[in-house]
Amino acid sequence: MIALGIGCRSDASAADIEAVIAQALTAARLTIGEVAVVATATDKLGEPGLIDAAKRRGWPLLGLDTTDLTAVAGLAATRSDRVQRLKGLPSVAETAALAAAGRNARLILPRIANASATCAVAAGDGAAEDGR
Repeated sequence: MIALGIGCRSDASAADIEAVIAQALTAARLTIGEVAVVATATDKLGEPGLIDAAKRRGWPLLGLDTTDLTAVAGLAATRSDRVQRLKGLPSVAETAALAAAGRNARLILPRIANASATCAVAAGDGAAEDGR
């Protein structure tokens, strides 16, 4: 399963988020139809730009709590000092993609960024039967 992880500023527009997703999919040589889910930190679930971007493509939007994101932090390839300071995570986009991809998750593409959003791509076997 392919999961996109998104990090964004509170004023990120759907257009900005869609642009960074398009960049990531191109770099990873994936199509829109291969994406199973868009994931982010739970506190970002209410962001209008993120909601709109996921809805326009028909992707489910998954919010992950700090425990889930921290569990995969060791697999992150990059580090944002700002995110580390604010959330105690190396990257919201990377950890969200990894956590959403489930068992055997691996980054296909480390986070890329524009002025207001980041996107990372991970692949995995999906959630285990116990929800992890």
